[in-house]
Amino acid sequence: MSDRTPPGDRIPRHVAIIMDGNGRWAEARGESRSAGHRAGVEAVRGVIRAAHDLGIEYLTLYAFSLENWNRPREEVVELMRLLEHYIDVQLQEVIDRGIRLRVIGRLDRLTPRLREKVVAAVESAKDNREMTLCIALSYGARAEIVDAARQLMREAEQGKLSPDDLDEKGFSACLYAPDVPDPDLLIRTGGEARVSNFLLWQIAYAELLLSDVMWPDFGKEDLEAAVADFQARERRFGMTSAQVRLGGDGSRST
Repeated sequence: MSDRTPPGDRIPRHVAIIMDGNGRWAEARGESRSAGHRAGVEAVRGVIRAAHDLGIEYLTLYAFSLENWNRPREEVVELMRLLEHYIDVQLQEVIDRGIRLRVIGRLDRLTPRLREKVVAAVESAKDNREMTLCIALSYGARAEIVDAARQLMREAEQGKLSPDDLDEKGFSACLYAPDVPDPDLLIRTGGEARVSNFLLWQIAYAELLLSDVMWPDFGKEDLEAAVADFQARERRFGMTSAQVRLGGDGSRST
């Protein structure tokens, strides 16, 4: 590891990344947006390796949003082709590293063939326990919240749930991946400063890190630097510094 590698303590359990900047990276080099997306796929491989080596337990990558379906058809087709290529060619490395795969989003928007490949990929890695890689695909946080609300409404109509009994834990259980803990650290690359409809419920207390690095250039050292920045922060969760030091309830935290 480089001399910027953070120490082993306080590694964020779950890191979520908005991978932004592929198009601008390509345009700055006089290349097509497709070239930027291809370079972005290579960056994904490196960051997965780095996260695994750091001991991060969960890594969620924002691969394709619901809004992305509105992009030019040629660009959408290329992105789907790259996803299929990743599954066919690069996924084996993820499996060999013992990484479990989860995919969240409205997958019914995918072609039947691609949807079958996604399902098969998830199944092939289901018993892995080294790390969980979660891909947000055809994903929107508002849509996820609406889908959860619809499920709860159906349960209420069937008499399985009383509205007065619903709490945050019960609502969270209806989200796409209720077994995945909330992100500790949210990274956005590409120099933008917005969350873009990504994990709106789950990032309520996530630490935010905005990087000017375009996604194709974001690599191991950038992830290590982001983790080191996270380790230097004091997470308060709405409490004062003194409460954090005392564990929130007056007991000394460890």
